[in-house]
Amino acid sequence: MFITYAHRGASEYYPENTLSSFYAGVDMGADGIETDVQKTKDGVLVLFHDDTVDRVTDGSGDVSDFTYEELMQLTVKNEKYNRTDKIVTLEDFLKYICWRDLTLALELKDEGIAADVIDMLNRYNMKDKTIITSFIYSELVAAYEYANDYRLGYLYVHTTDETIAQLKAINAFQACPEARYLEKEHLDIIAKNGFGCRTWGIFNDGIMRHAADLEVEGGMTVNFPDKLLEYLASKG
Repeated sequence: MFITYAHRGASEYYPENTLSSFYAGVDMGADGIETDVQKTKDGVLVLFHDDTVDRVTDGSGDVSDFTYEELMQLTVKNEKYNRTDKIVTLEDFLKYICWRDLTLALELKDEGIAADVIDMLNRYNMKDKTIITSFIYSELVAAYEYANDYRLGYLYVHTTDETIAQLKAINAFQACPEARYLEKEHLDIIAKNGFGCRTWGIFNDGIMRHAADLEVEGGMTVNFPDKLLEYLASKG
């Protein structure tokens, strides 16, 4: 089933990985949300992409060096549209999102957090709505060993024999290659091996159209879900 994932929410228009961005993506019609989780110095799971806070906040330093209370003093910004918001915890996000008919693609950004993330997801009955993803293959192995009934998606750049073997080793649900390098032959290989496919790295209209025209089965992760939905509608 094709799902339009709002990438860190509607992050083209709102501060990424904040509640305002997630709500905006839903309001635009996205039926999925993609977000990133990592752990603070004091062990709180927060939604944040970069290793450091420098790019999108008014602070500086590694996320892992901040306590949650210290992170809450920072402002997350979208300079293009002059909008601001606050960092949100995974738990608070789930409180607001768990009852909605949405698919969550949750990317593990740190090593050693898979079990804590799965425990939190279980607390909010999110197993059937969630695909746990990561570029860190060892973290997906840890997730598989801790709870092999969760759907897993491996994020990578190019589809190769090695990535197919890695997907098989963890009984992955979904292959997640980068959109700009994806071609029909790669989709055929992925499907032949029994995996779904969601593509990422869709940062401009050209890449968006390329991936949409390939008719990627599992959906696309996009900063501007409104543009993708409009393009899909124009294709009929």
